[in-house]
Amino acid sequence: MEKFLKLLKSVQFWKEVITMILGLLAGAAAVYYFLLPSKIIIGTISGLAMIVNSLLAAIGVNIKVSLLVFLFNALLLILAYTLLGSEIGIKTTIASLLLGPFMEVWEWIYPYTKFLTEPGQYSVMNDPWLDLCCFVLLLGASQAFLFRINASTGGLDVVALIVNKFMHMDIGTAVTVSGGVICLMAVAINPFRMVVIGLIGTWINGLVVDYFTASLNKRKRVCIISSRHEEIRDYIIHDLVRGCSVYDVEGGFTGTKGKEIQSLLTQSEFAKLMEYVRKNKIQAFITAGNCSEVYGLWLPTSTQKKLRGTQFGPDTVLNVTETEE
Repeated sequence: MEKFLKLLKSVQFWKEVITMILGLLAGAAAVYYFLLPSKIIIGTISGLAMIVNSLLAAIGVNIKVSLLVFLFNALLLILAYTLLGSEIGIKTTIASLLLGPFMEVWEWIYPYTKFLTEPGQYSVMNDPWLDLCCFVLLLGASQAFLFRINASTGGLDVVALIVNKFMHMDIGTAVTVSGGVICLMAVAINPFRMVVIGLIGTWINGLVVDYFTASLNKRKRVCIISSRHEEIRDYIIHDLVRGCSVYDVEGGFTGTKGKEIQSLLTQSEFAKLMEYVRKNKIQAFITAGNCSEVYGLWLPTSTQKKLRGTQFGPDTVLNVTETEE
């Protein structure tokens, strides 16, 4: 109970709750406004359930799509707990339970039928390609936000996370591969044209997930050469509370010996560093490049605040369980 109350007081916990709600609202809007009206089948558990339902009906077995979705999701949630850990399992369970009600929220706010005002209009955009683009953009953003906090909407996202973990495949590629199999199966119930649209949509969905994931995880790898390297190093360590490496370098043109500082910073931290350099009129040669993935020790914001102003030395030991992201 004490641990649970401590969790409720954590700023990080409420940030993740808000992120999950926003991500689920975006995903629910994507499904409700663009997938349901157009009846496009892309790589989702709902699509798999529709395919299995049609195949079983052909041999006289009638099982509702909703029941098949429930059974498939239940199996995948068990796999999430078993293979991905309790954190992802719990968050995915919560997200799976909320996705349906959030679709009802959008229907209550503004039913998609109000968009169908023209004679013969069958979907919000009245064009399968536009419906597809709108769907994958919203869904891709939703998936990226949820993946970032170790959660998912369930369904094939769980399969994608398993493939990502054990085969070390990019999460967007894993989404495309798992969804592509479902799209190919849809040839049994859909016209070939709709199958192709579904495959293209699943591929674009993977690209969008990778784009948003890279944008959310982006870091700046900064290299600085300056005669005032000690001042810069002190600012990075004590004010930004980030680690850095210092290397001996020699200028190829002049032969002047000096120091190069390398550090990984967030976009906002890099902006603060550049402002510090300009404000203090420090002469420096600075290069910066983007890194979309960082593994190992990375201080979260909450730990940074605790450590700000601390004097670090060779014997300083950081609690990795608190600072590893």
